[in-house]
Amino acid sequence: MGTALRLAFILDPLDGLKAYKDSSIAMMREAAARGHEVWTLQREALAWHPERGVYARALRIRPLAGDHPWYEAGECASVALVDFDAVLMRQDPPFDFEYVAATWLLERAAAGGARVFNDPRAIRDHSEKLAITEFPQFTATTLVARDADEINAFIDELGDVVLKPLDGMGGSQIFRVRADDPNRNVILETLTQEGARTIMAQRYLPAIREGDKRVLILGGQVVPYALARIPKAGETRGNLAAGGRGVAMPLTEREREIAETLAPVLWARGLLVVGLDVIGGHLTEINVTSPTCFVEITAQTGFSVPGLLLDQVEAACP
Repeated sequence: MGTALRLAFILDPLDGLKAYKDSSIAMMREAAARGHEVWTLQREALAWHPERGVYARALRIRPLAGDHPWYEAGECASVALVDFDAVLMRQDPPFDFEYVAATWLLERAAAGGARVFNDPRAIRDHSEKLAITEFPQFTATTLVARDADEINAFIDELGDVVLKPLDGMGGSQIFRVRADDPNRNVILETLTQEGARTIMAQRYLPAIREGDKRVLILGGQVVPYALARIPKAGETRGNLAAGGRGVAMPLTEREREIAETLAPVLWARGLLVVGLDVIGGHLTEINVTSPTCFVEITAQTGFSVPGLLLDQVEAACP
C-alpha cells in the first residue's frame, strides 16, 4: 500500500446497516485494513457556503469484525469534502428530490476539486431502468410508455410481459402480466397512476428461473463472477429483497461480452461502481446508485470484490 488515504462514505444511518451483507461496510473494512482513514456522513449533513464550498458533519469510524456493533466511533468534525482524498456516494434510493439535491451539492464539490464517486452528474443523468436503451443490442424486447393503449398493444403482441416503474428498487411494484390476465387493466392503472406516470414493459424472460444475474463493474474492471439471484418458489422476482437466493457463479461468455462492452463507456463517465442486471443473456438494468452483492460474491468465490474496488480507488487517488 502507498500513502494512506482519507476516505468519506455517504451512507444511510450507520446503526441501520446490516454488516453481514452490506457492500458499503465491506468497502470500509477493506479500506481500514489497508490503513486508510474511514469517515462517514449522511446525505442530510451536506451543506454549501461560499467561503467553505461543500462540507458536512462527518464521523470517523473504525470498522469492527462483528455485526453488533460493527464499528467504533471516533472523531466527529465539520469537514470540507475537498479535504478528503475521495468521497464515495453510497446512499440507497429512493431517487427522490433530496437525492437529486445531493447530486447538485456533490457536483459543486467536484467542481471545487473533490473526487466524488460515482460522479454526481452521471448518477443524476443515468436512469437505472432507461439506461439500457443506450445498448439495445443487449436488451430484451422493451417498451417505455405511459399510454394504456400503447402498453396494452405491447402485451397483446408479446403475450407475457413484465411491467415495472422507472423508479423502483429491490423488486418493488414489478408485475408479470399475461395477455389473458383479468387484472391487467387495474395493474396498468395502478402503475401508470391513471396514465400520469411512465413505466417500462419488457418481454418476460423464462430464464429468470435460473436467476437474475448481478454483474459488477468496478473502475472499468469486470468482476469475473456474477451473483445469480434465484426467485423463491412461486415468485418471478429474483431480488434478494424479495426473498431471492444468491448463488455466485462465473460469468458466461454473453455476460462478459455485455460487461466488457459497457465497462469503458461507464468508467469514462466517472461511474466507479456499476451493477448490471442480466437475465438469460439480456441486459435489464444498469444500477449506479449503491450497487450491492460484494459480500455474497466474495464469500462464495474467494475473489475479493472490495479488494478490487479499493485497488481502483487507490489508482484514482495518486
